[in-house]
Amino acid sequence: MSTPTSAPDLVVLGKIVSVFGVRGELKIYSFTDPLDNLLDYRTWTLRREGETRQVKVLGGRMHGKVLTVRLQGLDDREEARLMAGFEICVPRSELPQLGAGDYYWHQLEGLKVINREGQWLGVVDHLLETGANDVMVVKPCAGSLDDRERLLPYLPDQYVLAVDLAKGEMQVDWDADF
Repeated sequence: MSTPTSAPDLVVLGKIVSVFGVRGELKIYSFTDPLDNLLDYRTWTLRREGETRQVKVLGGRMHGKVLTVRLQGLDDREEARLMAGFEICVPRSELPQLGAGDYYWHQLEGLKVINREGQWLGVVDHLLETGANDVMVVKPCAGSLDDRERLLPYLPDQYVLAVDLAKGEMQVDWDADF
């Protein structure tokens, strides 16, 4: 078994939810789009409450709207039940390269959000998938304009004007009163 990658170099792509069937298969909640893109990664680092382990993915499939997976060495339902709650992580270096102007959610989290007027609205805490468009949850922090949490649509060229990962900033077209 190889040593897991250090935590800062890992990205969470899913979570083990429960068992599936009687042969040790697992139900997975995938954060990827489409859901079965998680199967592109054949080695996962699992994390839960300070415990970390690496596993090999033998295979998986969509079963309706649920992703099911078989892991190497796991073929017992009761053993599989103990896997519930583990986050599924992969090294950032294994993520596909994106085109110019495209970002992974983890790259946007923590960015300072500044509007056209130069007002610091807060930092991107996380993003929500709403169906129509993704929404950034911008939380106040020390130095921000006020103590309001804001929900901003993540719509590049409409509300998101510029992202500068090197500076840790995002410029938005958003009135501070909204």
